Formats: sequence, structure tokens, C-alpha cells
Amino acid sequence: MKTTFELPDRIFREAKSMAASQGKTIRQFFTDAIAEKLQTLKRQRSPRPWMKHYGALKEYADELREIDRVVEEEFETIDLEDWK
Repeated sequence: MKTTFELPDRIFREAKSMAASQGKTIRQFFTDAIAEKLQTLKRQRSPRPWMKHYGALKEYADELREIDRVVEEEFETIDLEDWK
């Protein structure tokens, strides 16, 4: 589909330069940029926005398990002095 829209000269020049540096046509550059923006907006409207962070700490799984173990262990301990 063809369409026409106006851009400030500065933005057009910057986009054209960036497209050239990536070996893309200006048409492909704008198509990619709009597609990327649409994906970002779809993710933001997700009913579960927290999902974008799911698994972000997977490299710390061992440490997280250790923290959970220590917390669980501490909650199992009753200090009778605290209950007097």
C-alpha cells in the first residue's frame, strides 16, 4: 500500500542515513520501524505486563533457591522470647 505523510526534515535525514548505514532502503527502514513499534505497543497492552520480565533472573536460580531455603528455615524457627 502506498501512502504519503510528512516528516520533519531532520528526522527524514536521520532515518535515511540510518537506513543507508544498515544497507536498507528507506522504505524497508520505515517498514521495520513501524512493525517494531507495533510489536512494542502490543506487548504493552498485554493483560499480563509482568510476563515481559518472566525468567529474567533464571541465571540466579541457585541463589534464589538458597534465599528461599533460608527464609523458610527462619520462619520455621520460633524464638520463645519473642512470644513473652
